[in-house]
Amino acid sequence: MSFDDEWATARTSATANVSTRLNQVPGDPGGGGSSVDLSVNQDKLGSIGSAAYELYDRLTADGNHARASTSDAATMLTVSGFLTGAAMRTVHDTWNSQLQTLLDACANISNHLDYSAASHAKEEEKIQAALAASRINEYFK
Repeated sequence: MSFDDEWATARTSATANVSTRLNQVPGDPGGGGSSVDLSVNQDKLGSIGSAAYELYDRLTADGNHARASTSDAATMLTVSGFLTGAAMRTVHDTWNSQLQTLLDACANISNHLDYSAASHAKEEEKIQAALAASRINEYFK
């Protein structure tokens, strides 16, 4: 038997038993509901927001620690004719960009959680006031 014949036989036998199987999570047999309700814990929101704010403060101080010296090194290397000066400037600029992105994310998390906590507290007050007003209205009937 020639190589071409063996190869054709091997390909035919390999493709004869090919099937597709999808891995997936089994479907929900019930109504799709869960016994857990969405809840917001003000203390947890506050602690996460506080941690994001602390991280922001530390990143601001520690992330900028080497900014001036890295910039000076890039300038001196470039002025002295070293090709690594441009690479050092790229590292400096990339670090600053990434640091700013991380600082923005921390600020966004902190601000959003502060807003969410305040918003939920206001909504809770409105609901309590509406319930209290509806009870008062019952007594007038």
